[in-house]
Amino acid sequence: MIMLKTKDQIKYIHDSCRLLAQLHDTLETFVEPGMTTKEIDGFAYDYIVRHKGKPAFLNYMGFPASCCISVNEEVIHGIPSDRVVKDGDIVSLDIGINLNGYISDAARTLLVGSKVPSKVQKLVKVTKECLNAGIEGAGKKGARIHDIGSPISKHAERNGFSVVRDYCGHGVGLEVHEDPQIPNYVSTFSPNPRLREGMVLAIEPMINIGTKRVEVLENGWTVVTADGEPSAHWEHTIAITDEGIQILTLAE
Repeated sequence: MIMLKTKDQIKYIHDSCRLLAQLHDTLETFVEPGMTTKEIDGFAYDYIVRHKGKPAFLNYMGFPASCCISVNEEVIHGIPSDRVVKDGDIVSLDIGINLNGYISDAARTLLVGSKVPSKVQKLVKVTKECLNAGIEGAGKKGARIHDIGSPISKHAERNGFSVVRDYCGHGVGLEVHEDPQIPNYVSTFSPNPRLREGMVLAIEPMINIGTKRVEVLENGWTVVTADGEPSAHWEHTIAITDEGIQILTLAE
């Protein structure tokens, strides 16, 4: 069931999203070669708690950390560890905050250092563009869920990349994961409801350089590309309002 939010609820979700955007902005300057993903996670945890929030992902369905930190071939759900981030890596940070019972969700892929290959830089750029294309599709008059996934997949494939199909975006705001599911491609087998005022959605394209196929590691969480090639991940939480689309996970 899709939970439509009131204007007051969207306001409180926006507060959570704004805090999350500020954290992401801070992490963009904090993450550097030589630190471990566990150090990054610890920094994010301290930031969230210091601002009176709770990490929404910590212990969610057993996940053992505050952030999903996925490096290079890791697509999503990377568990922070002693893995050292190196110059030339890309690091995807997927984070959620529970602020007074209202949930935000956003992801960014960072370029670490100065040695990221040009094709990988293009992957990160195109994935962010895919996110923007999906949001633009959601803003079309009479838009449905497929109007989000269609421009995402078209833009990715036009640039020679593939779209992960095993995972998707979702509703958010009062819970970490809500209906509807939001595929990053057009699936004739998935529901295609019309977007309505009060929907709050996490749109999150996951785009691979090589194959779209993915595998889950033995830890039961970390998803990696089947060919070991890099993957990028960008995500915003948006609201459907009477004034149009509102991107909630922006710092301003």
